[in-house]
Amino acid sequence: MNRLTTCVAIGLVACAGVAEAQDWPQWRGPDGRRISHETDLPTAWDADSGVAWRTPLRGLGVSSPIVSGGLVLLTSQVGRGRLRPGGHPALVRGGAESPDNERPLGGERVDGDGDGDGVVFLISAFDHADGHLVWEHELPAEGDQPEAHQKHNMASPSAVADGERVYAWFATGQIVALDLQGERLWERHLARDYGPYEIVWGHSSSPILYEDLVILQSDHETGAYLLALDRRSGETRWRADRGASLRSFSTPLVVARPDGDELVVNANAGLDGYDPSTGEWLWHADGHNEYPVAAATFDDDGMVYTARGHRAGPYLAIRLGGRGVVDDSHVAWRVATGAPYVSSILYYDGLIYMANGNGIVTAVEATTGERVWQDRLGGIYSASPLAGDGKVYLFSETGETLVLRAGREPHVLQRNDLGERVVSSPAVSDGRIFIRTDGALVAVGP
Repeated sequence: MNRLTTCVAIGLVACAGVAEAQDWPQWRGPDGRRISHETDLPTAWDADSGVAWRTPLRGLGVSSPIVSGGLVLLTSQVGRGRLRPGGHPALVRGGAESPDNERPLGGERVDGDGDGDGVVFLISAFDHADGHLVWEHELPAEGDQPEAHQKHNMASPSAVADGERVYAWFATGQIVALDLQGERLWERHLARDYGPYEIVWGHSSSPILYEDLVILQSDHETGAYLLALDRRSGETRWRADRGASLRSFSTPLVVARPDGDELVVNANAGLDGYDPSTGEWLWHADGHNEYPVAAATFDDDGMVYTARGHRAGPYLAIRLGGRGVVDDSHVAWRVATGAPYVSSILYYDGLIYMANGNGIVTAVEATTGERVWQDRLGGIYSASPLAGDGKVYLFSETGETLVLRAGREPHVLQRNDLGERVVSSPAVSDGRIFIRTDGALVAVGP
């Protein structure tokens, strides 16, 4: 794959400013699939060994670290926002063991509402080599604040970077672009521009980059739309209305195709494809699912795989290139149940891996969707799996990481316990894995 093709396929940067090869510039990694192409990735660590550095965090959040230009970048929230009253869905169900009782963000639930006064969002930049804080940008929360789930807050979307700028989006509708020295370049409040960010549990979709655009999925109860902003100015380049009462917590994906790149989005009414350059709608695959969280992935031939979200929901493979309703023409296979609620599925070397909230890990054949193996390995999985160096990494909320040998049989190489809660999906760069816990950013590896 040449440089131009790679640039389009990743959907991250314009070819004039390609990120360094070791960067991890979005939560799904350099190729959009959570696959590292590095070798000699770390296999064993714990709270006392195998850790290169550990830096305490000033704020809370479940957004993932990204790596760009020698910096590890992370978003957080300082101050207590509003918590939705009543019961909050948990991943662990049906009597399965929950070693830490599936703790809320920060360790324990605080009943009642925060008033939102004094809430500040942080974009923090840490030195890749030793973890020291290089700079930190504060963005005061403005406007209406959504009622969040006890396991996340308004700093759930992960940032994205293009080697020159970092873009951070928050659940109030605020989005800001900074240079890699932490200086603000532009800022917008999209809830004021296009209507309130009203979605149960709060907004959590992350931004993605495509050519010179920042693309945002804003599927909310009061109105759903896709929005493309100019990377350099923040001005609106296109907006695609998607109707009322759509809901999505998922992050879109751009896949390169010889006859036109496609933007794939996951929402409660089904999957849709768009032209990422213009926002033109292309196709729809049906199937209602109440809480779509998972993001799609793809293989080397451009086949797209995704779970749909919610409890033990469906997962499927879909060929791109269709027009109109494509359930009969382009859905290669569909499995009705068994996918994780929150964690996205992973495609790696011909197999699809997934881990759910009850600690059940499954591998299926990518060409058919047929199960290859399934085992209860333990853990509570909100973070999405990671692959590289012939290994699959599963990050449990208990703080334990399972390192599996990728393949057609379940083979656990190592169980690594950091002793700290992990909900965020980690990043990989230059031989290290960067893991966000409730209280710290941790680099494991040499």
